[in-house]
Amino acid sequence: MPKWPGNEAPNAVTSETPSKLSGILPSLAALATDSSIGTPTYVYDLDAIAAEARELLRAMSVPAGPRGLVAYAVKANAAGPIVRTLAREGCGADVVSGAELLLALACGISPLHVVYSGVAKTDDELDLAIARGIGAIQAESLEELDRVDARARVAGKTARVSIRVNPQVDASDIGTHAHITTGHDEAKFGVPLGDVEPALTRVTSLSSTSLVGVACHVGSQLTRVEPYVQSARVLFGVAARARAAGAPLEFVDTGGGFGIDYGAGCPVRPADFVGATREAMREAGLGGLALHVEPGRALVAAHGVLLARVIQVKETRVGAERRWLMIDAGMNDLLRPALYQARHRIVAISGGEGEAVPWRVVGPVCESSCDFGEHALPVRPPALVAILDSGAYGFTMASQYNGRALPVEVFLRGGRVVAKTQRAPRDAWAEERASIREA
Repeated sequence: MPKWPGNEAPNAVTSETPSKLSGILPSLAALATDSSIGTPTYVYDLDAIAAEARELLRAMSVPAGPRGLVAYAVKANAAGPIVRTLAREGCGADVVSGAELLLALACGISPLHVVYSGVAKTDDELDLAIARGIGAIQAESLEELDRVDARARVAGKTARVSIRVNPQVDASDIGTHAHITTGHDEAKFGVPLGDVEPALTRVTSLSSTSLVGVACHVGSQLTRVEPYVQSARVLFGVAARARAAGAPLEFVDTGGGFGIDYGAGCPVRPADFVGATREAMREAGLGGLALHVEPGRALVAAHGVLLARVIQVKETRVGAERRWLMIDAGMNDLLRPALYQARHRIVAISGGEGEAVPWRVVGPVCESSCDFGEHALPVRPPALVAILDSGAYGFTMASQYNGRALPVEVFLRGGRVVAKTQRAPRDAWAEERASIREA
């Protein structure tokens, strides 16, 4: 087996993979041959996404006390059928733009079940959130508190706010990629612990804001509970100080970031994070507050795949033996491997014969980083492959780089197509760019 710099061993498909994707895999070959769908295409199992939400909502429910909130992180996958599915199950939304806020409301989520995060909300976006009366604008700096209050005062309203605290959990404790670690001092997110007291003093003096919550978020793709609970305990200390100062707190929001199994294993489930956090919350004497969490990836990632066609192979036998499998999905369709050095399992869907050998799976984009890594696939390769666990941060980060059309999205319920998007004509990009005229 060739070992190339920066390449890990081929991903194995675990025994649980077929059962997790039982609503998707039987349909993929037929979807690829449908002239209105083709490849590359994202395919999602709405039934499985709903089941993920129900499991987490059960963990959030308590016999007595205030109702918690599962605020789905819309940035993970902003497709309407997915947001509506989660809304029907009882989820709220964590949004990071005005457009995501409008999407959440249009999909049936109550304004009071929306929290709005982000470090650079525009005045127009703040005005929208205030006008719609959302559950909380999550302020990430002292300066933003002043801006929210000013916009609310102009509107003649009182804005519901929470303060997002940077809990200063060391990045090395999180155990995830540096680009998705957000709870350390160098992160742009959140109010540093040293500024929390001034922030509490500031918000209680403002005339048009009401401090209804405190929040934090330490990172994404967390596979251990301990760092999450560590950050929650820091947040609970802030909540206790806010209540002592007279703030009308309603909730603590410990964020999301619950990891999934991309093939290397993930020993914890979202319910494990919630159970441990609730116990720490009781120990802190905050059982009377509602608990909010903000999962995104954990609800959708494992229940979406990127379906791709094999275009050709390339093999070299001079010097080191190397095999490339060239597919029609590229880094513009799934950016995570190029952006985060993420690995997604890749499986054969139709065709393919012989023993499994290592293939370097690459896409057509004219960048060396358009590379999905080395995977064990049949020596006579398949006609179609599926890139697994692509339901989060896939289409939502896609682009038209190299003049490539955005991939189609297909949504299954009961194994049947219930919604799909349209593939752009091949010449649409060229016509659009050519239509731009100088003044």
